[in-house]
Amino acid sequence: MTTNDHTGFDPAAAADVATTAILADLADAANRAVVVDSPPGAGKSTLVVRAAGDLVEGDERPIIVAQTNNQVDDLVVRLAEAHPDITIGRLSASSYTTPPTVDALANTIVATRVADLAGCRIVVGTSAKWATVRDETFGWAILDESYQMRSDMLLQIVERFDRGLFVGDPGQLDPFTVVGTERWIGLPHDPTQNGVTVMLEHNPGTPVHRLPVSWRLPTTAAPTVARAFYPFAGFNAGIGEGVRALEFRSAGFGSSVLDETLAMAFATGWALHELPRRHVPRTDSETIQATADLAVRLLDRGAIATCERHRDGRVLDAGDIAIGVAHRDQADLVRAALARTGRPYAGQVAVDTANRLQGREFEVVIVVHPLSGRRDATAFHLEAGRLCVLTSRHRQACIVVAREGITDLLDSHPSTDAVHLSVPAKFPDGWEANQVVLAKLARHRVAA
Repeated sequence: MTTNDHTGFDPAAAADVATTAILADLADAANRAVVVDSPPGAGKSTLVVRAAGDLVEGDERPIIVAQTNNQVDDLVVRLAEAHPDITIGRLSASSYTTPPTVDALANTIVATRVADLAGCRIVVGTSAKWATVRDETFGWAILDESYQMRSDMLLQIVERFDRGLFVGDPGQLDPFTVVGTERWIGLPHDPTQNGVTVMLEHNPGTPVHRLPVSWRLPTTAAPTVARAFYPFAGFNAGIGEGVRALEFRSAGFGSSVLDETLAMAFATGWALHELPRRHVPRTDSETIQATADLAVRLLDRGAIATCERHRDGRVLDAGDIAIGVAHRDQADLVRAALARTGRPYAGQVAVDTANRLQGREFEVVIVVHPLSGRRDATAFHLEAGRLCVLTSRHRQACIVVAREGITDLLDSHPSTDAVHLSVPAKFPDGWEANQVVLAKLARHRVAA
């Protein structure tokens, strides 16, 4: 049950109970695998770091498998800081350039071969890099963001370890591939399914745990995100009402619609900046410009965020803001629009697609709705995981920029996806998830 009312609910205690149960199953030799499902911002990385430390204390030498170099680097930094007495190995490709954050760590070794990391108690690398390792095995592997790992990739690395801890978010984007997948749909060896689903199909007795708290999402967002994308495994916001707040250091001028949208977002945690109804290409200049203008206006007015980390408040900078889109060409155009403003911070605002923003966290996120201005609702733009990522990156507020008419588009374009034998229906589907989010945004609408 997800609720804004924290009466009688202790999020720290609930998270601790879940973590204790996970670590107990991890220590049980009867379990070949353990699965941990996590909502956005529930502390997956914290769990991975703690579990790795516990395994080392149990005289194991675990490996950690992540999906991108950025994820690996973040984990290496967190592991090195949490376990200063343990030597951490960073397994990399020959083309990898060590970032300053990793290079500055005293207890970390970077190498391209596992043999060169023989003295490391924990070795971290991407799944693609681990797939090239053929001559060494380990007792335990921790697979981070495992719902974003294709099963064919899991098959390539599964011989490297005896037991696995699978940690991931089942509500976000499915594994991505540029190859047509129709020929494998419904087959037991479909290589495009995520690694967790395939592993559970072949190991039905595997214990599955769920982290019950999101420490990222505020109380204004957790109920909507849970209902839209996690209807069977609700979660609570870890931080209660009144702890987080946004305000401006300087007053607005006149009745600017930008200021109205920002005021709505600051007061309620949500805002729908709704442009006039019109069928437009995804590179619609008006939508792109509105998105960039909102970010610039927020920073120019000196937004101040108060939260559990900064009780006295702090002024947000460009690195606290993200702009999320569905396509790379949209991201390029938003960056260009920001650059045209001439603001020195323009290049510091994170602008990217949902795929690349996945796993990241910001104070305020501005989203170009994937269905804005479209004539049709394709499977790509209806993907529930895409909207989930875009609307769950924020700690304070989420602003959605869209043209009027998305609800009508959904009503006139029901799902036309083919039904395949032996393929469970995905629920919630993108149509229903979009309806839930739009119903919420309708109460926070500002007409542009």
